[in-house]
Amino acid sequence: MKLLLKAARVIDPSQKIDARMDILIEEGKIAGCNSNIKASQDVKVIDLTGMIVAPGLIDMHVHLREPGLEYKETIASGSAAAVAGGFTSIACMPNTEPVNDNRSVTEFIRRKAAEANLANVYPIGAISIGSEGRQLTEFWDLKEAGILALSDDGKPVMDAALMRRALEYASSLDLPVIQHCEDKNLSAGGLMNEGYYATVLGLPGIPAIAEDVMVARDILIAEYTRTRIHIAHVSTAGAVRLIRNAKARGLNVTAETAPHYFTLTDESLQDYDTNYKVSPPLRSAADVAAIKEGLADGTLDVIACDHAPHARTDKEVEFEYALNGISGLETSLGLSLNLVQEGVLPLPELIGKMSCNPARILNLPKGALIKGADADITVIHPDRSWTVNVKAFRSRGKNSPFSGRQMQGCAVLTIVGGDIKYDGLASKT
Repeated sequence: MKLLLKAARVIDPSQKIDARMDILIEEGKIAGCNSNIKASQDVKVIDLTGMIVAPGLIDMHVHLREPGLEYKETIASGSAAAVAGGFTSIACMPNTEPVNDNRSVTEFIRRKAAEANLANVYPIGAISIGSEGRQLTEFWDLKEAGILALSDDGKPVMDAALMRRALEYASSLDLPVIQHCEDKNLSAGGLMNEGYYATVLGLPGIPAIAEDVMVARDILIAEYTRTRIHIAHVSTAGAVRLIRNAKARGLNVTAETAPHYFTLTDESLQDYDTNYKVSPPLRSAADVAAIKEGLADGTLDVIACDHAPHARTDKEVEFEYALNGISGLETSLGLSLNLVQEGVLPLPELIGKMSCNPARILNLPKGALIKGADADITVIHPDRSWTVNVKAFRSRGKNSPFSGRQMQGCAVLTIVGGDIKYDGLASKT
């Protein structure tokens, strides 16, 4: 299919482009990006006046649950949620059943993603066998099978010696290591952020230092080994400060945060609503302010939604027993656009944190609207108002604290490899 996207505001942070332009797509590639491209008879023309065209959004922290937990999500349903949210590429964490710690699971995920034929799906392999933190997986075999990063996801690598070996081994293969930073000894038994609201609600707390201590440890190990480390879902002011300092010293440290960490605080838990239960937990207003500051000054490189779909049986239970996580792919862009409306980030910087920055960290040939590149494109309507309706989610996970929330701005067209995978130009549901 040949497509001509006309009269949009094209924003490509990788090339510092922010201008009214046309984009021609042929045979799945970008064939041209200029002003006033003439359409031939065999081209489908889409007028995008008032819209924003950006490199396809990339979420580098997603849980797709398959294999083993298909009642929560499948690769097909997660991919459908991704394109509906404007994401052309997603990287899926290894906490499936079985864990993605070997070639066969990686190949299964890639095969299922190809069958779904929606978003690009990139598997992340486990650092340790079973994500148990005892023995490293076969990194080379996993890379050959198709992983593009390593992580034990919600299970932090507590053994510092194992973490050192993981960073050294991964560095030799040019694979980023993504670490969930949490000292499990400090957070043991906790259910929400340690602070005023935990005391009022009578719930055991998780202190911010549980995150900060592990961030500090992993930065020091990365410095000692001269390797790189990526810190997942940063939630505390202390972690932001440590990462900022590491970058100022020239260390190869990158970091992400999630929309709920710059949108919500622990005050939201006053009704014991388990949809607000996440890991790391929602923090204080001061932490939220620090996260926004970290996004604004470049300390935090990426916004990734940490999409964690669950079934009703996982969430509609007592707070102590409810599982952590938010189904976030379909609300991530809308929540992130609030940063632009609040003046925290200019729109090109926001798009950079959701496209070219994750592409750079994951070594993906994506995130740029250059001639010859894959035609992975997200079209955003910046002014369209819509209401979050979890019943209409493409994801099987309806667990969202944002149900009923009014949003401004959304993805209206998602193009992957030159093919339209989501078309919401007419309406947003």
